[in-house]
Amino acid sequence: MRLYRLYTGADQQSHLEEIKLAFAPGSLPVAEQTPMQPANGVIFTRMAPGAFVDWHNAPRRQYVITLQGGVEIGLGDGSTHRFGPGEGILAEDLTGQGHTTRAVGDEARVMMIVPLKD
Repeated sequence: MRLYRLYTGADQQSHLEEIKLAFAPGSLPVAEQTPMQPANGVIFTRMAPGAFVDWHNAPRRQYVITLQGGVEIGLGDGSTHRFGPGEGILAEDLTGQGHTTRAVGDEARVMMIVPLKD
């Protein structure tokens, strides 16, 4: 699984950086886990293939994990970044120019959104 952080830099542009998860022994003897993070619930969202959302900011700090389909995130520097099933973004670009979002591929993009508590 790849996990990225989408954040606003000092230049007021959105940027992406890969997050390395810190796994440690968990409650099951055969599993490792990360520390629990407080969340407000879970939302499942579906976007039609080709759907486009022009420049916008994340509405709150949240994890967005693609379950089906694909997404292309556009940044102010002109770069685009594609993510598919099993890949996630910690969206934290609450200010600045924001980013664009496009559902790519032939199937709907289904995502799980986990809003984080402050």
